[in-house]
Amino acid sequence: MTTDTRSAVHFGAGNIGRGFIGLVLHRAGYDVTFVDVDAALVEQLDSAAGYTVEEVGGAGTIHTVDRCSAIDARREQAAAVHAVSRANVVTCAVGPAVLSSIAPIIREGLVARDPHSPPLVVMACENAIGASDTLRRHVAEGHDELVAEKAIFANTAVDRIIPLQTGEGLDLRVEDFSEWTIERRPRLDEVISIPDAHFVDDLAPYVERKLFTMNTGHATAAYHGLIAGARTIADALTLPSVRAEVEAALAETASLLVATHPIIAKEHPDYVRRALQRLENPALPDTCLRIGRHPLRKISRHERLISPAAQIIESGKAPVALVRAFGAALHYRNVEDAESRELERMLAAQTPQRFVREATGIDAAHPLSPMLVAAMT
Repeated sequence: MTTDTRSAVHFGAGNIGRGFIGLVLHRAGYDVTFVDVDAALVEQLDSAAGYTVEEVGGAGTIHTVDRCSAIDARREQAAAVHAVSRANVVTCAVGPAVLSSIAPIIREGLVARDPHSPPLVVMACENAIGASDTLRRHVAEGHDELVAEKAIFANTAVDRIIPLQTGEGLDLRVEDFSEWTIERRPRLDEVISIPDAHFVDDLAPYVERKLFTMNTGHATAAYHGLIAGARTIADALTLPSVRAEVEAALAETASLLVATHPIIAKEHPDYVRRALQRLENPALPDTCLRIGRHPLRKISRHERLISPAAQIIESGKAPVALVRAFGAALHYRNVEDAESRELERMLAAQTPQRFVREATGIDAAHPLSPMLVAAMT
C-alpha cells in the first residue's frame, strides 16, 4: 500500500475548514476529505459536486472547490481512519478543546499506514499557540515511536475572517485576505507542497502577531462594542469610543511585539493598519455577539488579552487598554453560550481576587493581578 497521490484529510468542515484550509489545499492540488460530526453537513458535502468560495473586497474572486468528499466522524470512524492512513497531509480546525477527540483517529490511521509511505504531515490550524504540538501529545499517548516514525507535526498560524453566513448551502463568502504560516520541520519540504502557505523557521513571531493583533482587536471591538450597543464589528468601529479602545489595545500589543520579535518590526505598522481595515470592512458583517463567544477562553492566561498584558507589565509598562478590554469582556452575556453562563455564575459566586486567579490564571503575586482586580470593581 502507498499513500494516495496528493490527498488531504481535514477535520472540521465548518467555515474555516471549507473557506480557508480546504480551499488552500485544493488550490495546491490535493483531493480533500472533510471529517466532521455534523451528519447533515457531511451529507451535503458528500452529495454535492463541490462548493464555491467568494472573496469579498479586492477583485471579488470566486473559487470553486471540487474533488472533495466527507466522512461522518461518529458513524464512519473506520472510513476516517482509512482516509488518514492513505493521506499526505492531515489538518484540522475544530477548536483547541476538541484536539484530544480527533487524536485517536489519527493514531489509528498511523498504525494502519504503510511503513514505506512518506511521513504523514499533521497540522492543527487553530487559534492557539503550539496547537500541533498539543495534538501530537494526544496522538502519541503510549505511541511515541509510532509518531516519530510515521508523522511530522508542524505548528501553524492561520488568519482569515469568515463572517457568519446567511445562506444554507455550502458556498461561502470570505474576506480577500488570508495568511497560513507553517513552521519548517525536518523533511517537511520533501513531502508536501502548499504554494499559498508561507513557511518560516521560527513561527512564534507570526503566531503572536496574529493572536495579539487580529484576535486582540476582534475581542476588544466585540466587548466594547456590545457595551456601546453596536451590532456588528464594523458598526462598533464607527463609534469613536470603541475605535479608540481598539487602537489603544493594538498600540500596546504592537509595542510588545516589536520589542519581542525584531523580525516583524519593520512591517508591523502596515500589518496593524491592514488589521483595522479588515475589522471595519462592512462587507464582513460579523456580529459582536458571535465574536465575543467563549469569553472564559478569551480571558485565559495564554490568550489574546491576558498574555500580552502580562508580558507588558512584566517589562515595566502598564497595559491599561488591555485591562479595560478584560473588564469589558466580563459584561458579555449570551444565554446560548455555555462559557457566558459560567462567567456570570463565577462573577456572582467569587471574590474579584479569586475570579482573577481562577479565570485568568494570574496569581495574586503577579503584578498584573491588582490591575485586573481593580477592573472588576
